[in-house]
Amino acid sequence: MQFAAVKLRAEKDIADKIAAAKAKLIEIDPLPPSPLAALGAAALAATAAVIMASVVVIGPGIHLDDPAATYGR
Repeated sequence: MQFAAVKLRAEKDIADKIAAAKAKLIEIDPLPPSPLAALGAAALAATAAVIMASVVVIGPGIHLDDPAATYGR
């Protein structure tokens, strides 16, 4: 009988914690879409497209030679 009382108390504690957590949850109304956010997303997408296009144009066949190091006196 004592085990059942401990189990019942633990279940009640868990139920209390769940109820307290649910009480802390609040619903926030979503913000309306912002034109500035859409502009920022479009700019980011355009920048990524230009960078990807430049990688394709340059390609793996291009090799840029480093100039020889010169030490002058």
